[in-house]
Amino acid sequence: MRPVRVFTDSTADIPIELREQYNISLIPLYVTIGEQIYRDQVDIDTSKLYDLVNEVGELPKTAAPSTQDFINSFKPWIDNGNDIIFLGISSKLSATVQSAGLAAQELGEDRVRVVDSGNLSMGIGLMAIKAAQWASEGLSSEAIYNNLIDMRMRTRTSFVIDTLKFLHMGGRCSALELIAGTVLKIRPQIVVREGSLHVADKHRGKKMKTLDVFYDNFVEANQNIETDIIAVAHSADPSSAEYLENKLLESGLKFNNIYVVEAGTVISSHCGPGTVGVLFIEKENR
Repeated sequence: MRPVRVFTDSTADIPIELREQYNISLIPLYVTIGEQIYRDQVDIDTSKLYDLVNEVGELPKTAAPSTQDFINSFKPWIDNGNDIIFLGISSKLSATVQSAGLAAQELGEDRVRVVDSGNLSMGIGLMAIKAAQWASEGLSSEAIYNNLIDMRMRTRTSFVIDTLKFLHMGGRCSALELIAGTVLKIRPQIVVREGSLHVADKHRGKKMKTLDVFYDNFVEANQNIETDIIAVAHSADPSSAEYLENKLLESGLKFNNIYVVEAGTVISSHCGPGTVGVLFIEKENR
């Protein structure tokens, strides 16, 4: 049986230290600001992204990797005798999985298995870490693929958006909604459901009060969370991430690993600064 190498795309937001720890390879998406094209998580970080947005006054454009990008990344590992598992951002949000699928057809679908995560950010990242753990235990690519197909139905992602500016710049809310949201301090809570983004709630008031309600409803009320790994992701808002991390540390659930990560430039291009969320996997129903 051939060893398995786990790949994901840069929207998984897995920090480099975790990628190195678990032997996970990354394929970047692209971010364009003005005339300049950057590779997410490689050429540009979130802080620089927001500086450039303020400088040029326009929202970045994002693009999936090409099929050739995937072939170039996968082929050396295949030539070295590895099988590939690739986990990508939801196909309802990006063409990344489609490009990876075309690369798999060319390289051999028995050697490259593509998983549409139906998720984003560390919702993908947690699945990739699990896949890498299974690979290190010697599971086949087929077994890992089947496990992931089951796990994606149990992966939960939700986050609170702090500003409607980026949604407005991206055409996802009107000028009137922007003004009303700013005046009333409305912070939408977004949930990932069946691969798409949905507004779960609209919170008003101070940020910490919003996070308390968000945590109670999304995390504390769920009695079926796996306690092995859980993540807090944020975009340029480490204080809110720390606040949620402390709530997890004080929880009676006793999480083994709490990963606090900053969203990369592709995710941040769409959600804006101040966004923070929690991502976890639910237990299997047996």
